[in-house]
Amino acid sequence: MRKVQLVRLQKYLSECGVASRRKAEELIVEGDVSVNGELVTELGTKIDPSKDLVRVKKKIIRPDEKGIILFHKPRRVVCTMSDPEGRPTVADYLTSRYRSYRPVGRLDWDTMGLLILTNDGDLADLLAHPRNQFARVYEARVAGQIDERTYEKLNRGLYIDGEKIVPSIRELERQPDSTWVEVIVHQGKNHLVKRIFEKVQHPVQKLKRTSHGPFKLGGLQPGEMRKLTEGEYIRYKNKILSHKPEKEERKVSETSGRRNSARGPRRPR
Repeated sequence: MRKVQLVRLQKYLSECGVASRRKAEELIVEGDVSVNGELVTELGTKIDPSKDLVRVKKKIIRPDEKGIILFHKPRRVVCTMSDPEGRPTVADYLTSRYRSYRPVGRLDWDTMGLLILTNDGDLADLLAHPRNQFARVYEARVAGQIDERTYEKLNRGLYIDGEKIVPSIRELERQPDSTWVEVIVHQGKNHLVKRIFEKVQHPVQKLKRTSHGPFKLGGLQPGEMRKLTEGEYIRYKNKILSHKPEKEERKVSETSGRRNSARGPRRPR
């Protein structure tokens, strides 16, 4: 017997690229959505995507094939699909074929680097959920030269929003008035890297994310996107499904207790 996979109607609409979940909820409440010919206005309604016929304003809605896009977000781009202030958004870089894809987490407006886009809501939830502790790796230029005492303070950990954060820090390059460092964190708090260095009086001047979980920025240039092949999508999803947070915790404990002052082979951009 086939196991029925029910999903919330607003989630289904979002994953089909109709609208964000919040906007999809508005469409449902306003009476623009029907299921199998019956008008649905109650939030929380669940459907079986394999057999139920969903329409929005009489247009049949069908899910897109699941996938992942890697995007090198430039600075001064907002990680939303629309912006009331009229700033450039991630949506400006997507063709109509991929309008169902949504960012996994966010990067600040002035932060560049790897942003994962997907229309697989379950995968996005796994990758973003705090309990899974997927590593986020950044290259940061911070004001001033970081001394040994400050590195020791960072390695002991800092409290942010009541949670102890123990970043792994590796110095890449020391300049007369700034320091380039690689930073590894396992939390997805807003402005986390910036807040870490504000606490030690070394404000971040430039910031770029180079990896998130199993995904790496690689050679993507600012503004470039790469859609993973079907085989890559399946392999990466299997990696995420089999991910064990304990391994990440051991990795942090092995690296965060010491400072590696070796300089990197190149200057971060």
